Amino acid sequence: MKETTAFVCQSCAASYPKWAGQCRNCKGWNTLVEERAPRGGSKAARNIAVSATGSKAVALGEAMQDEAARHPTNMPEVDRVLGGGLVEGSVVLIGGEPGVGKSTLMLQLVAELTKGPRRRGGVLYASGEESAAQVAGRARRLGVAETDALRLVASGDLEDVEAAIAQHDPAVIAVDSVQTMRVADLESAAGSVAQLREVTSRLVTLAKQQARTMILIGHVTKDGSLAGPKVLEHLVDVVLAFDGQRSGGPRLLRTVKNRFGASGELAVMEMSREGLREVADPSSLFLSERPKDVPGSVVVSSADGVRPLLLEVQALVTPSAMPSPRRVATGIDPTRLSILAAVLGQRAGLSVRDRDVFVSVAGGASIEEPAADLAVACAIASSVVELSLPADMVVFGEIGLAGEVRAVPRCTPRLEEAAKLGFKRALIPKANVDRGEVPHGIRAHGVAHAREVAAWIERKSRDA
Repeated sequence: MKETTAFVCQSCAASYPKWAGQCRNCKGWNTLVEERAPRGGSKAARNIAVSATGSKAVALGEAMQDEAARHPTNMPEVDRVLGGGLVEGSVVLIGGEPGVGKSTLMLQLVAELTKGPRRRGGVLYASGEESAAQVAGRARRLGVAETDALRLVASGDLEDVEAAIAQHDPAVIAVDSVQTMRVADLESAAGSVAQLREVTSRLVTLAKQQARTMILIGHVTKDGSLAGPKVLEHLVDVVLAFDGQRSGGPRLLRTVKNRFGASGELAVMEMSREGLREVADPSSLFLSERPKDVPGSVVVSSADGVRPLLLEVQALVTPSAMPSPRRVATGIDPTRLSILAAVLGQRAGLSVRDRDVFVSVAGGASIEEPAADLAVACAIASSVVELSLPADMVVFGEIGLAGEVRAVPRCTPRLEEAAKLGFKRALIPKANVDRGEVPHGIRAHGVAHAREVAAWIERKSRDA
């Protein structure tokens, strides 16, 4: 078959007949690489959507009765983010930065899957980055029991992995990582767009047609997104983001996409000598070292995902020795911090124009939802007036540019999570209080404008 040449963007997979300095699709510079592929694409690429049922049309009622079978992983927190367990014929993609513990998580997961009744030929672990001896050494450190139900194949050639699958007939296949696998028919290097697209499409087709569960590890780029074209995320059924600091601290496993359950679920883990340990009560973990009676410390009930999570927001406001005061944020959007500082000065009369403002989410966590605005504002105001907030108070709410405090969704679950940890008071939007969303046992004070924040903090701090 005649081969064609194209210049493919390594960021978005856009294809061009000739080289250019900038990709017109994603605007990336120097991302076009020359690649050769058979005209019309490979057979596997054309059959990505083919499943075991073929193209036969079925009635909706019949399809609703045929529910996909789930298999628990024996790791409750992982089952949470998966929506109850692994689904036969599904493809799960786990992405994370180097050193965060992706391979450790994968090995612990497949080891747990070998326990209990054996399904088909057990589990196949394909490693394109490490040798079999290296994987075995990690398994010994993690205390993984020796078993014939877990087999290793150390090769970066997809054909070797497919041969091992045909020989051992595993129910679960783990690939570490998809960027290191390559197809011999393509001349491009492993990790290129052409290789990623071909490798993933063949693995997805194999999982769908043979009802096998596929778990893939994916690398991430400098900006934290999964490496390779976005088409990879569309091909798989579940995308999990594994975040954390290599130096220590908790690891967060978050559901980005899930065709079999809710997205946004969150699992928290800790790295120990024995591997990753699941944390059943993550709010207690993040608040375990929280200082008491310290100005600038505020507890926020975050619900960026499905699971409410209590986190500590700290702020430090100091006189600035520079013409342009600094706004430094860790764990929240720096632009959002600048906006909140301006709103506090213009709308609430709490000027920090000549002061440096430092805000951090303790424990290495991050908050992306706007419901943390009120907590950040309270932390800044508390640091400015040098008065601490009550230790049993939780804060959340969104602040607009006019200074108004807007209602936030899922108010009741946020407060219920706070009540479980002994919090008795809450500073929340007045609209949420008026709607009757405050559960029994919580004394909630509603605020409608940012100007009420500093006055309320000073009054309550003196009464506490």
